[in-house]
Amino acid sequence: MLKRRMLSVILVLTMLLPVAYAAQPAQDGMRGVWVATVANIDYPSCQGLTADELKSEADTILDNIAAMGLNTVFFQVRPSADALYQSDIFPWSCYVSGTAGQAPDQDFDVLSYWVEAAHSRGLQLHAWLNPYRITRSGQEELDALPETSPARQHPEWVVEYDGNYYFNPGLPAVQQLVVDGAAEIVRNYDVDGIQFDDYFYPTQDASFDQAAYQAYADEASQSGTPLSLQEWRIANINALISEVYRRVKAVNPDAQFGIAPQGNLQNDWNMGADVASWCKAKGFLDYICPQLYVNFENPTLPFGTAAQTWKNLVRDPDIELYFGLAVYKAGSDADDGTWKTADDILARQVSLGRTVECDGFMFYSWDYLETEQTKAEVENVMKVLNQESVSREGDS
Repeated sequence: MLKRRMLSVILVLTMLLPVAYAAQPAQDGMRGVWVATVANIDYPSCQGLTADELKSEADTILDNIAAMGLNTVFFQVRPSADALYQSDIFPWSCYVSGTAGQAPDQDFDVLSYWVEAAHSRGLQLHAWLNPYRITRSGQEELDALPETSPARQHPEWVVEYDGNYYFNPGLPAVQQLVVDGAAEIVRNYDVDGIQFDDYFYPTQDASFDQAAYQAYADEASQSGTPLSLQEWRIANINALISEVYRRVKAVNPDAQFGIAPQGNLQNDWNMGADVASWCKAKGFLDYICPQLYVNFENPTLPFGTAAQTWKNLVRDPDIELYFGLAVYKAGSDADDGTWKTADDILARQVSLGRTVECDGFMFYSWDYLETEQTKAEVENVMKVLNQESVSREGDS
């Protein structure tokens, strides 16, 4: 059990952390792609497919990923408080069966098939989780969860904000839930890693977790000065991340644990994500992949500036740095139409990433690698990636 009292999370801030383990980076550098299942963005094409149809879609996607020269799949297996795998903790996701808590056709184990199919094609597969989100569409979605859902069994763990529901990161029981969920996947499936995305605290509003914070502050004040609300939130997330890392490694030392935070450091801090500590101290993660979903013309955070900032942030040489790139913006009207000014923006981002010596790239998301909107950009960026691959093989 995760027996952490709130005051003890201060230890995380002072870097009294578990022993670190060596990361196992993807061969020839990371060339990954996110496959999103939330709202059926990338998979499956619709809800309630037969087992054979789910397999066929998976095979098509993985065949194409391998043919493009990519080497790693980040498959979203917990879009909310649900699962695309056999779980004793979370109910089956509505995104595969059409109904939350209902197994797919023939009890088809989606994750098991994806892992085996990816590995048979020489691809790594990491399980991508959203640690705290329960709903995207409010009360109706919450009510549709089965009684077996931890969100229904423990309403005291649930917090509402802006019409949606989240597990409260400040509760030790919630930390235990998230840790156990990650460990369950690594224990039961031959995944190459676990990844959290960029969703932590959804707001800076003090009312979000007022009761939990006040309970902590009342107890802490008996022996000292409580942390501020923001310090406490940061400590909660740090405690979670270090414990997930420890548990994943305890189950499988070769499995990676990584995080894909937002590219803007201030936004990360506001959400309780102390990315600077994760990148300089052992015991938090094996890799970090900031979502650098900006181009070179972005007025707030140009890509070149962001890339160098993150390169400077990663201080531990054992932590891999990958750049997350916005394929979905290529050729679109995003960012005042600046993505339409050229068709080699992503290619130049990869080239710059090589220059600053990052360790690879991830693309969001699979569906956008195969659309007419992004066709020219994708062709150009894949040429750069494959040229790099050939060059490295020739040098070996």
